[in-house]
Amino acid sequence: MASEAPPFWWEKPDWRAFGLSPLSAAYAFVAGRRLHKARREKMSAPVLCVGNFTVGGTGKTPVAIALAKQARSMGFAPGILSRGHGGGFSSPHIVDAHHDAARHVGDEPLLLAEHAPVAVTANRAAGARLLMEQHGCNFLIMDDGFQSARIHIDYALMVVDARYGLGNGRVIPAGPLRARVVDQLVHAHALLRMGEGSAADAVVRQAARAGKPIFDAWTRPCNAGRFAGRRFLAFAGIGHPEKFFDTVSKAGATVVRTRPFPDHHFYAADELDELLAMARAEDLELITTAKDAVRLRHGAASPEFLKHLNVLEIETVFDQEQAPARIINETVESWKLRRLAG
Repeated sequence: MASEAPPFWWEKPDWRAFGLSPLSAAYAFVAGRRLHKARREKMSAPVLCVGNFTVGGTGKTPVAIALAKQARSMGFAPGILSRGHGGGFSSPHIVDAHHDAARHVGDEPLLLAEHAPVAVTANRAAGARLLMEQHGCNFLIMDDGFQSARIHIDYALMVVDARYGLGNGRVIPAGPLRARVVDQLVHAHALLRMGEGSAADAVVRQAARAGKPIFDAWTRPCNAGRFAGRRFLAFAGIGHPEKFFDTVSKAGATVVRTRPFPDHHFYAADELDELLAMARAEDLELITTAKDAVRLRHGAASPEFLKHLNVLEIETVFDQEQAPARIINETVESWKLRRLAG
């Protein structure tokens, strides 16, 4: 993930990126071949994939939640497929948002499960069948999984962060790309630029030249008003924690101290004791992300720590109000054409 990845991945290519180029070429060849040649199992329901070009956080999960809400408002029964992070189930598992632990199913699936049934599994085809057969889902959303090429995708929406773009533009291990952009764009249906910034301009132009629709969206706090004028120690274990710190500031709060942690970090009791002591010493309040809060509620956090913890909830807002409905409709139309073609 981004915070665990080498910092040079997000900088101008240097000797480290050039030195790893032979390994990147081999990785790119295998990844591209999988994208182009893999046999994808076809599902009996429309499949919408919310993917990205790189490792690390680009805001896919809030986008998947927004699209699940849109699908439900249009009369569908959406189900979500997730790989999970560090999940401990060998067979497809439907997430129980009230009883499952983040260590077993992952933090993102727990957030997603508040909005639709979620199947956690590396075997996305098996997860899709479980959602359809046992939970009545008739519209499937894949949170990530674009590069796995396991099931047929009726509509692939590729999310790119406007602030970070594609990093140094190199493929793993020389950079954050999961495959060459050209190999990924062939199988993408549209691109969603998240947030503000110019780092994604090059891939946006490349997608536009390929005739792919370009959507724009951003995240906003759901509960911003309650934080205005307050002073915080902000901490986060997500892909790009500095984005969260900026969001807290934009909500009108004063971020006095920040503590970044690795993506999907499971906090130890001593780390939480240190955060609480630091906040008390400087008369600050604690604030974190919804993803971190999920891990904390199911981890080492004591009732005392949780009592002092503030959580900044966010949601995805599309610049074009009709964009989510268009994405759902085009997914369904693609599925219908696939069904007619046999």
